[in-house]
Amino acid sequence: MADIVLSLNAGSSSVKFGLHRIAGPTTMPVAVARGAVKAEAGAWRLTAEGSDGAPGLDEAVTGGADDLAPALMRLLAWAEDGAGPGGLLAVGHRVVHGGPRYADPVRLTPEHVAAIEKLTPLAPLHQPRCLAPIHALMAVRPVLRQTASFDTAFHRTMTGPATRYGLPRELEAEGIRRYGFHGLSYDFIAHRLETLEPGSRGLRTVVAHLGNGASLCALKDGKSVDTTMGFSVLDGLLMGTRPGTLDPGVLVYLMREHAYGAEALEDMLYHRSGLLGVSGRSSDMRELLADGSAEATDAVDLFVHRAAQQIAVMATSLGGLDRLVFTGGIGEHQPQIRAAIGRRLAFLGIAEDPVLNDAGQGQISTDDSRVSVRVVPTDEEAVIARDAAAICRAGE
Repeated sequence: MADIVLSLNAGSSSVKFGLHRIAGPTTMPVAVARGAVKAEAGAWRLTAEGSDGAPGLDEAVTGGADDLAPALMRLLAWAEDGAGPGGLLAVGHRVVHGGPRYADPVRLTPEHVAAIEKLTPLAPLHQPRCLAPIHALMAVRPVLRQTASFDTAFHRTMTGPATRYGLPRELEAEGIRRYGFHGLSYDFIAHRLETLEPGSRGLRTVVAHLGNGASLCALKDGKSVDTTMGFSVLDGLLMGTRPGTLDPGVLVYLMREHAYGAEALEDMLYHRSGLLGVSGRSSDMRELLADGSAEATDAVDLFVHRAAQQIAVMATSLGGLDRLVFTGGIGEHQPQIRAAIGRRLAFLGIAEDPVLNDAGQGQISTDDSRVSVRVVPTDEEAVIARDAAAICRAGE
């Protein structure tokens, strides 16, 4: 039986992918190769680093920015070479928004794809990107098994006030509620923590997924009880180009005094705010840390302030804090940011070891820290592969 899954994780200008071998029903899949499909001038660049016998990849495929099909066909051929005689079990996709309907991954059918498309108003910039490779593969390989894993699904365990806004109830019935995102990352971290620390699921844990998109999740018994993103991916922490928590009165002011419409607001909130907006220089934390200007420092300080503040909020939802986990591009690779956040949270009992923090692997807290602090790399593509395998095997 086929035991290899190709996982696709579509972004704004690239599609990250992973080739994973399925080990067993309760074991997280093992990466065979990882790579990305990135847009170049008049072409797509496919790159991958293979392991465990899988071939590497570094090729350009001609195709317009709106035509993924040629690049995906080449990617499929490469993946099937890596899969060997058994071929691919399936192609799994990350879908940002599952709305009220999707609490579990699904095998994609035309009916499911149509339902996912109807959720586009809830994630107008992200949902079309997730759907693009799905449509492309359905057109060129209609019999290929495809599955969808939803970033919102992990947070369906949130209840009561963690899901609600102080708005008229009829708007909640329309679907305006707190959904939460980065669920595939949090799903992976929850499983990984149980492997690293067996029997630790009951620890009151905050996971900080810090990257260009950033959020927090409060975990208890391996489940989400609260998170910083809500109805959209704009809420919560300061991000690369998104503002995070914002007084809605600011938006009313911009509409009234500067004649901002929906498109202008959307552009500002998604593309011109956050680290980029505050610094006026860059959305990349690495560049801001190296910059040293007052504006760059202001942006970094605001990022740290918001992260520490919201970690304390998540601890409130948990009734305390036993463990803090850093993941994501910034969380995994920027010890200066981890240290700055830790210093602000010393009152909660966090004490990071400078040497361990600089190493950035495993536990980075001191032995006498009341809160365990860890760095755990995430793998969203592994969760997609696990979901795809479970769906396909259940249907056989």
